[in-house]
Amino acid sequence: MKAIVLTKFGGPDSFELQDVPVPEVGIGELLVRVMATAINPLDYQIRRGDYPDHVPLPAIIGHDVSGVVEKVGPGVTGFAVGDEVFYTPKIFGPKGGSYAQYNVVPETLVTHKPANLSHEEAASTTLVGGTAWEALVTRAKLHPAESVLIHGGAGGVGSIAIQLAKAMGATVYTTSRSHDLEFVRQLGADHAIDFTSKNYTEEIAALTGRQGVNVVLDTIGGLTLSQSPHVLADGGRVVTLVDLATPQNLVAAWGVNAEYHFVFTRQNRGKLQALKTLLESGRIRPVIGARFSLAQIPQAHTALERGEVDGQPIRGKVVISVA
Repeated sequence: MKAIVLTKFGGPDSFELQDVPVPEVGIGELLVRVMATAINPLDYQIRRGDYPDHVPLPAIIGHDVSGVVEKVGPGVTGFAVGDEVFYTPKIFGPKGGSYAQYNVVPETLVTHKPANLSHEEAASTTLVGGTAWEALVTRAKLHPAESVLIHGGAGGVGSIAIQLAKAMGATVYTTSRSHDLEFVRQLGADHAIDFTSKNYTEEIAALTGRQGVNVVLDTIGGLTLSQSPHVLADGGRVVTLVDLATPQNLVAAWGVNAEYHFVFTRQNRGKLQALKTLLESGRIRPVIGARFSLAQIPQAHTALERGEVDGQPIRGKVVISVA
């Protein structure tokens, strides 16, 4: 099979298009012909060497799959050859990721693809959808009538998180650049703040009558953790998806009894099934910002890291057509 193989840690030129054996199918596993995959910040973090102890080289990475079941292993009961499925492969798993024509995955991680989505659309939702669910439902336990500030609303996770929060009945505040303000409003954001020209802590204070929001979802990093208590209501929750690059002073969190959650997404079928229901009902729609082929994955990494392709900003996900 054709695969994009990470041969060294470094820039986008660290990948090579190679012919490699199709992985073996074990007990309780499926062999899936990958029709589409997508690029995530986790992918370029792995590529540049942020997790060297977890990724023995050479490696096939990638964390989104929409495809067709090609073979079922012993003990598989819920899927048959020809089924269309979508899922996130096991992160740092031993059988490789989605930058390839085929992928082997435990049945327990797989869900039937939403019937109303193309393979590209489905592949654009798996990791970001599972991450948004983990952040807002599992960790923050966001309730109807509560409020949430989502940093980076135009990004892959942010664009799904806005829609998920609205589906849960929350009031949504989000930050973005000026050229994305109308876009995030169309996704459902009640209030969109241009973080390049306005101080979001002051804006949230004014918009909430200085009451603050119940939840902050951090997809950006930087000083978000230390700034979050200044926009939180008492007993508010902060969920971050980003590594702490430098130490931060969280003393202000004590003043509002803040609760912090640090999320590295855990895959399971339950989150995908819940996401599938929302996708099939139209309450969440995929957002594709750019498309590339399997051989163009190095260029796709460059585009995502820059946040633009052909001079245009990327909104939502960068997807890869494999078939």
